[in-house]
Amino acid sequence: MSVSTAAIDPSVCAPLPVLGQDVTVPLVTGGEVTYAALDYAASAPALQRVWDDVAAYAPYYGSVHRGAGYLSQLSTDLFENSRRTVAEFLGCRAEDQVVFTRSTTDSLNLLAAAIPADCQVFVYETEHHASLLPWRDAQVTYLNAPRTPGQAVETLERALADRDPYGPALVCVTGASNVTGELWPVKELAAAAHAHGARIVLDAAQLAPHHPVDIAELDVDWVAFSGHKLYAPFGSGVLAGRADWLQAAEPYLAGGGASRKVARRADGGVDVDWHTTAARHEAGSPNVIGVYSIASACKALTEAGFDSLVAREQELVGRVREGLAEVPEVQVLSLFGDDAPRVGVISFVVRGWNSSHFAAALSAEYGIGVRDGLFCAHPLVRTLLGSDPQDPGECGAPEAEPGERSLNAIRVSFGAGTPDEHIDRFLRAVTELVREGAQWKYRTEDGRCVPDRGEVARTV
Repeated sequence: MSVSTAAIDPSVCAPLPVLGQDVTVPLVTGGEVTYAALDYAASAPALQRVWDDVAAYAPYYGSVHRGAGYLSQLSTDLFENSRRTVAEFLGCRAEDQVVFTRSTTDSLNLLAAAIPADCQVFVYETEHHASLLPWRDAQVTYLNAPRTPGQAVETLERALADRDPYGPALVCVTGASNVTGELWPVKELAAAAHAHGARIVLDAAQLAPHHPVDIAELDVDWVAFSGHKLYAPFGSGVLAGRADWLQAAEPYLAGGGASRKVARRADGGVDVDWHTTAARHEAGSPNVIGVYSIASACKALTEAGFDSLVAREQELVGRVREGLAEVPEVQVLSLFGDDAPRVGVISFVVRGWNSSHFAAALSAEYGIGVRDGLFCAHPLVRTLLGSDPQDPGECGAPEAEPGERSLNAIRVSFGAGTPDEHIDRFLRAVTELVREGAQWKYRTEDGRCVPDRGEVARTV
C-alpha cells in the first residue's frame, strides 16, 4: 500500500471542522491558549458534521428491530442504512457482512470467538494489544518484528509454509502502526496468506481515518476499526468481511436480537434458533447513535474528498518530520526506515528527557495534548527502544522520575481536523523545551507526571 499525493494540491483542502477546536485550556505559566489536540491516534475529535447529524436525529431516537411505532421504524431504517453506508465505505463484497461492535478490540475479540477450534493464528509482535491478545483459545505463532515491508511478507510466508497445511489459519495484521504510523504491505500479506490457504484480518483502527480502505481491492477477509478514531463519538466499532465463520460460530453474546426463535422443550430445556445475519452477533439493544455517527463520518470523509484529505495530511507529516529532524536530540521511532510511507502518527524520544516529563511540559506550558507511554503495543515499543523485553515500563505509567531515561515514548498524531497552527506550535515547543528546558518543575503523582505547583524551573 502506498500513499500518493500526485496531482493534488494540499492547499485546496482545509481542515475539516471538529468539536473542541475553540476550547481554551489554562497554562501553568499563566493565561490560557487554544488547545492543540495532537492525540488523534487515541481518539480523534468528532467531526462537526457528525455531531450535527446526531443532534438532528436524537429527538427521533427509538429501539430498533422490535418496535411497531414510528420512531422505532425510523431508527431501524437508519440503523440498517448505516450498515449499507459502512459497507460502501469499506468496499465490501456482496456476500460480506458488517457487524457493529463497541470498538476494534471488541471486533477482534468477536472474531477470535468465532474462529474454528483448530485454527492456527499468526500475528506480528508489532501489533496493538487489541490484535495481539484476543487469540487465547487458539494456537498462536507470534512473528518477530520485520525491518522492511518485504521482510514482513517473507516472515509470514516462512511461518505459513511450516504450518499444518490442512487446518484453518488466520493472519492478523495492522494497516498502519499505532506507534510509528508506518503503512504495512497489506495487499502483499493477503496474497501470501491466501497462497498458503490462510485467511487474513486487517486491523484498520489507524488506517481507516487516514487512508481509504477497500476490502475487495486489498483482498482481505475481514476489516476491524473503531468509530472513535474515525471522528465519530459514542463507542462503536465495526467488523466487516466474510460471513461463514461468523455464521457457524455461537453468538458472541447470547440474548435478544441474536435469536430468531426460542422454545421450551418437553424435557424442560430451551431450543434456540439463532440468526444467520449480522444480528447473530449483535445481541441486546444496539448503540444506534454510535452506529449512525460512524456512518455519518464515513459520508463526511467521502464527500470531503478522501484523496485531498490524504494529500494534506501527508504535507503535515512531512512538516513534522522535517521539524523534528532539525532537533538532534530527537529520535523518531521507525521499523521500516525514514522513507517508509506513513499516516499522521509519529512517535519519538528526546535524549536527556523522560518521555512523560516531556509530554507533561507540552501540555502544561504550551496547551498541546500528545500521548506518552508504550501505546498498548509494549513489545513493539520495547523493540524500537532497544530495551530488553523484561524491562519495566507500561502504558501511561512512567516509572522514571522527570529527567531520567524512561522506557516509553512520545506520540504526536493528527488528521483531517488539525490546523496548521497546531503543528507549528508543536514544533516550536519541542525546539524550545530541548534547547531551554522546561519552565516548570514536575513530579510523579499517581503514575503521571504533573506540574509541581509553585515550583518554577527557569525564568522566561
